[in-house]
Parts: sequence; C-alpha cells; structure tokens
Amino acid sequence: MNNFSSSPERRQVQDVTVVNRFLAKTYGIMALAVLVSALTAFSATTVFKAAFVSLFSNPASSLILLFLPFVLSLVITFRATRNPSASFIMLMIMSVAYGLVFAVIATAYTGATIATAFVSAAAVFITMAVLGTSTKRDLTNMGSYAIAALIGLIVASVVNIFLKNPMVTYIFSYIGVIIFAILIAWNAQQMKNIYARFANENTELGLAVAGALQLYLDFVNVFLYFLQIFGMGGDRR
Repeated sequence: MNNFSSSPERRQVQDVTVVNRFLAKTYGIMALAVLVSALTAFSATTVFKAAFVSLFSNPASSLILLFLPFVLSLVITFRATRNPSASFIMLMIMSVAYGLVFAVIATAYTGATIATAFVSAAAVFITMAVLGTSTKRDLTNMGSYAIAALIGLIVASVVNIFLKNPMVTYIFSYIGVIIFAILIAWNAQQMKNIYARFANENTELGLAVAGALQLYLDFVNVFLYFLQIFGMGGDRR
C-alpha cells in the first residue's frame, strides 16, 4: 500500500491555490489604486473643482504633485517587502497624486475621449494580463526587448518635444501601447515567478504591493497613450 500516492497532487493543488490567492490580492490592490485615481480625478474636476484650481494655480504645489508620484514609486519599489503596510499606504497616496495629474490632463479632452481611452486600456490590460498569466511560454526575452524599446521611445519622445511633430507623437502613441501591452503580459508572468522565488523570504502583502505598483504603472501608461491616440483623432476640447 502506497501511503504517499496522493501527496504530490495535494501539494500541487495547495500551491496553485496559494499562488491564485496571491495573484488575486495583487490585482485587487492594483484595481483599488486605479479606482482611487479615477475617483480623485473625477472629484477634482467636479465636487472640489475650486480647491483643485487653487492648488494647481500655485507653481510650487504643482511641481510637488508632478514629482510626488515618481518619488513614491521609487520608495515603494525599494521598501514594499520591508514595510508592506506603509508601502500600501504610499501606493494609495501615489494614486491620489496621479488622479490629480489626470484631472489636469482631462481638461484637454472630452468625456467621451477619456471614457474610450479608459475602456480601451482596460481591455488591453485584461487581455494581456490573462495571456501573461496563462501562457507556458517564457516571456523574459520579450520583456527585455520591450524595456529596450521603451528606453528608445522615451529618448525619441524627448527629442520630439523640441521638434513638435504631431504625426510623430501620434505614431509614438501606438508604439507605446504595443510596448506596454508586452510589458503587461511579461509583468503578469513575473508575478508568479517572483512569488515562487521569494514567498518564503517576504510577506505576501509586500510582494503584492510591489507587483500591484508595476501593473498600475503599466495600465496608466497604456491609458495615457490611448488618450493621445483618441485625442489626436479630433476629439479634443
């Protein structure tokens, strides 16, 4: 009689359950961050419009809000696994800051353009996240190529700031969507690999916050590129 015949299968089911719980927590935190940004942007342009205008009329506060998300994202990246609770709070603060920035950007677009860009970004994100999570193919090389392409795109975009060529901006927006679509799939796959490697060394919340941050930034960038695409299509205010 083999007393251990069912153990490997039971362990595998346990592992899958634990990984799925981790992924659910990661995507849940990411979705909450997106919701916080959306509600902040909506509130800033409606209920608290007067305070919002007053805030951004001050150059110092405007500069702080523009750089705050960048600073917080760096802090969260390096501190998420060491102080998960504080990193979660900082992620929510960063989401509010991004929401205020989105509120400024939104003034240049119609509500239809913003809604279309958001739905398109959500569709791309969900599709690529499912693909990255479910595929058996290793996406490491594709992720590396996408990062290299992103660096090239950033450099070219900076150059185009001085050239001020709208067609180049339009083309770069499509390239940006493609690059971040690949990064979404890669990061989604990385979530499983990171948990498998570091789950015993770090808290589940810490790893989830770190993953949610990356996925949130991917979504934000896809949304902004779609906003440029639909906005340049003639649906600006």
